[in-house]
Amino acid sequence: MKVVVYGICKNEARFVERWVKSMSEADEIVVLDTGSEDDTAERLKDHGVHVVTEAIVPWRFDKARNRSLELVPKDADICVCTDLDEVFEPGWRKLLEEAWRPEAGQARYRYTWSFTKEGREGVVFWIEKAHRRHGYQWVHPVHEVLTWTGEESPGVMVTARGVQLNHFPDDTKSRGQYLPLLEMSVKEDPEDDRNMHYLGREYMYRGRWDDCIRTLQNHLAMPRAQWADERAASMRYIAKSYLMKGERQKARDWYLKAIVQAPYLREPYTDLAYALYEEENWEGVLYFTKCALAITDRPTTYICEAASWGSLPHDLRAMAFFHTGRPGKALEEAVKALALEPEDKRLLGNVRALEKKAGACLWKAGASVEHTRENENADTAALPDITR
Repeated sequence: MKVVVYGICKNEARFVERWVKSMSEADEIVVLDTGSEDDTAERLKDHGVHVVTEAIVPWRFDKARNRSLELVPKDADICVCTDLDEVFEPGWRKLLEEAWRPEAGQARYRYTWSFTKEGREGVVFWIEKAHRRHGYQWVHPVHEVLTWTGEESPGVMVTARGVQLNHFPDDTKSRGQYLPLLEMSVKEDPEDDRNMHYLGREYMYRGRWDDCIRTLQNHLAMPRAQWADERAASMRYIAKSYLMKGERQKARDWYLKAIVQAPYLREPYTDLAYALYEEENWEGVLYFTKCALAITDRPTTYICEAASWGSLPHDLRAMAFFHTGRPGKALEEAVKALALEPEDKRLLGNVRALEKKAGACLWKAGASVEHTRENENADTAALPDITR
């Protein structure tokens, strides 16, 4: 099969060498440069990439992606869309071909969207940006999605197990264009529930609490908004907005609605536990963190936040046990939290402080973090103020 990688770029010279090396298992690589002011295009050409420079005015991600797709040769069997801040782990092409079938239309594979500062995986989900050459188009000005527009059947979705794409974003780039593009997206297609959800989330990111609440309530009222995971996320964002407005009872009500909507997700339980921690409702913290930790299957969708699968649930439990007079239990949970994020100096400080309080040794609670004793320069957290 002929496999072609395609993408868009602007001012990403520092990613070129890493990206091309990662994508080199493809038969061909094509890129649309949308107006770089650095030497991105020249570096790509030096590495054998077919580059076309063309401004997209007014800017829309879907138009840029569709233009880059036009650069893919017509005889390609599989097209793979990536960005220059993404890296495939070696062997991806062979695994993709093994998963592909004659009747396939798209392939899904594992995607790590973010990493912690220590280099561990943060947000992980599965994406479907590998597709057959003809019949697909990108739609929406931002948070664009691949959509079948052909006359025949779109083909089946295959799962390319073992294919791993990692994202290493440029945090210096502005998100300023996202909000107006999302507002445009909702205006163009007011019945698209996904766009409405993303717009409400963007308002939350901007601290526009009332706009967030209004937009996400509209999302929840839409007939097509049936995906429980995303509905629960909207409820959580509404809850957070009420928290920020100082309306804690309404926030708790919305967190509970999110739990009922998607009881199989950790995030609603963890969010509510954190809200109760802020109120010093320690028994509530213990109950909802226990519910969160009882969920052991991490979902494959983007509705999966790193904090709920990291140290936070155990960290909250450690604080709740401490403040209810159970330092031994607190130490057990603090050690579990530290085992998940062993470079966190605050967590290490909590373990050391609780060891003194509980009269216990670290090795009794868990030898997996024994090596942290060697870090003599770690900050310590004085009891009883074990806080985040």
